[in-house]
Amino acid sequence: MAVRIRLKRMGSKRNPFYRIVVADSRSPRDGRNIEQVGTYNPVANPAEIKIDEDKALDWMKKGAKPSDTVRNLFSQQGIMKKFHEQKN
Repeated sequence: MAVRIRLKRMGSKRNPFYRIVVADSRSPRDGRNIEQVGTYNPVANPAEIKIDEDKALDWMKKGAKPSDTVRNLFSQQGIMKKFHEQKN
């Protein structure tokens, strides 16, 4: 089972809002998820990012791979740097 940390789209038409979730890579984008680790609101000015850092780091230690977009969000928040420091 390949586990991914990715975005799940919520919100209405033309008003996107995303949950950052841990999900099986085979499940659909807005389908079942294992756990929610944060939210991302690109419409807010500036974009609003809330992430539970401990949960995100814990899942990455267990082998969950972040999607490209989530990796960028984690980098902005400094989570990827912490993950690589703990890894070494």
